Amino acid sequence: MTRGRVRWGRLVAGAFVAALLGLLAAAPAQAAGYRYWSFWDRDGSSWAYASQGPGTARPDDGAVQGFRFSVSEDSKDAAKPRGAGDFDTICAKTPAEDGRKRVALVIDFGTPGDAPDGETPPEPRTACARIADDATSADAIAAVAKPLRYGSNALLCAIADYPKSGCGEQVAGDGESEGAEKKASASEESGSGGPSVGLIAGVAAIAVLGAAALWQARRRRG
Repeated sequence: MTRGRVRWGRLVAGAFVAALLGLLAAAPAQAAGYRYWSFWDRDGSSWAYASQGPGTARPDDGAVQGFRFSVSEDSKDAAKPRGAGDFDTICAKTPAEDGRKRVALVIDFGTPGDAPDGETPPEPRTACARIADDATSADAIAAVAKPLRYGSNALLCAIADYPKSGCGEQVAGDGESEGAEKKASASEESGSGGPSVGLIAGVAAIAVLGAAALWQARRRRG
């Protein structure tokens, strides 16, 4: 074997390894998520992730707030409460009282994919909490959805005894949630669910290198 062929073989092998590493880097990583109750404020016709925890937030009379149990990486991909959040509808049968305020609550226990092993989420529900004027959102949820369970760091772990165990635990990256389902659906609709540009480029590079190596070998044999 000539030195030229040795050098060419090494070049092809090195390029192949580089392309293979590029393929591996292009593969999507599965990020871990957390299973917990998220807290939301109704902002007009949509939900906004609350800027305070329920233990410190003090909603005004007529406020609409939501709690959603799900698996998510962070607040940006957290699943929102499902269903309408209309104060007049939720609190229609709860008359106003002097010195007290009414807060409409949407309580969404999540999907079976969000649930801990062996547990089944109850159906989403709404409630109207009539509480003292200076009461917090934690007081509001306690008034309508006991028993509650809190962790040692004051994290709300369970509403209406759901879930029965666990509190903000980390779960595997393949844990299902509504947020993840929406991302997958959007990816399919936009056509981005197929191979990535990096993946296609890597495959093309390997194919080109293979063809070049074959051509060079035949040329030298000839």
